[in-house]
Amino acid sequence: MHTKRSTSHLLACLAIALPLAAAANPILDGYKAEIKGTFTAAAGEKLYKTVGPNQLSCASCHTDSPKNVGKHAKTNKVIDPMAPSVNPKRFTDVTQVEKWFKRNCNDALGRACTTQEKGDFMTYVLSVK
Repeated sequence: MHTKRSTSHLLACLAIALPLAAAANPILDGYKAEIKGTFTAAAGEKLYKTVGPNQLSCASCHTDSPKNVGKHAKTNKVIDPMAPSVNPKRFTDVTQVEKWFKRNCNDALGRACTTQEKGDFMTYVLSVK
């Protein structure tokens, strides 16, 4: 038997749980399932700032903050902010995410990123508010 109190408690719990569920990212969840491990924002931030053999880092084009509009280091083309907190379209399409990881990891690091690195990177960028 539900009372007004238990119903309002349930609604309060749902109000908290629904935004948390909406904040989940299926692409990141796929990486977690692949490695059966966890990711850290600290490792992702370190990767974001790592300068590779081509003297480029993610920050070279995306600025020191993933919340800012960036500019391609060679072409000067404007790049929308990386952080989903200011650009909700980021990290929503797995094909696009994989395309850009492949291209940008090779450009900045001179190699492909591992699943661990992709997950750490996404964890960092998703944490930027």
